[in-house]
Amino acid sequence: MKYASQRGPARLARAFHLGRPAVRVPPTALVLLATASVQLGATVAKHLFRELGPGGATLMRVGIGALVLLAVQRPRLGSHTRRDYLIAALFGLSMAAMNLSFYGALNRIPLGIAVTLEFVGPLGVAVIGSRRLFDLIWVVLAAVGILLLAPLGGGGVDSLGAALALLAGFFWACYIVLSARVGQVFPGGAGLTVAMIVGGVALLPVGVASAGWHLTDGHLLAAGLAVALLSAVIPYSLELQALRTLPTQVFGVLMSMEPGVAAVIGLVVLHEVLGLRAVLALVCVSAASLGATRSARTPTID
Repeated sequence: MKYASQRGPARLARAFHLGRPAVRVPPTALVLLATASVQLGATVAKHLFRELGPGGATLMRVGIGALVLLAVQRPRLGSHTRRDYLIAALFGLSMAAMNLSFYGALNRIPLGIAVTLEFVGPLGVAVIGSRRLFDLIWVVLAAVGILLLAPLGGGGVDSLGAALALLAGFFWACYIVLSARVGQVFPGGAGLTVAMIVGGVALLPVGVASAGWHLTDGHLLAAGLAVALLSAVIPYSLELQALRTLPTQVFGVLMSMEPGVAAVIGLVVLHEVLGLRAVLALVCVSAASLGATRSARTPTID
């Protein structure tokens, strides 16, 4: 999940003393640490599914994230049109749907596979944004990766889990497009705060139905806070620090490694071993994302 602007993460970074590390770390390492933090947050969330279910875990991630933003941002609202608030609301709904779909997938398939399939969302945005016929090769390469994960001949992954991961990718694409719009009409992190509040409210019925009274458990709330910090505050602060000196093209290339990082963390933390087909699918989708990212950043000559 990416913030609509950089002022919000900057303020969060100052609040949690994450914006300026005491030890100078290369920006590439900061991006990789941020990616690892996001995936570690997913592993913590997966451990919550037994008590909370995917719906309850999603509510905790978005709801607690909204409370953190409210405490840190304290946005000033009022000078915006209904259209502005509608865009922010749609942004929040896409965020809620993205996280709910992803956690639903994560409840049924390994982390590395879920992230691989979800990555078709930003890949699609990059390909559409490039407007080059050559970039169709990246679409084909990603399609090969998805087909490798299809449950053909009794192999592959859980069908519903794969479908939910692809759905999360679709909402991730919507999230990317809407985040740019929100960043244009709201100063700082005000739009993100509104969006997360809307997302949290929208998730309330699903979260309560999924988790019930477990939502009031102190230990589970602490774990939910850990998910919010690992999945949001820490990675966005590290990414903000990295982007001060790292070219955006290099940043995009490093983000293409996310499926691989997810697979490694899934193996180490969750003991999820991927088969050969899954590894090949991961390579295909990562390569497609890498190619699309580089093409989208490369100016064309008429």
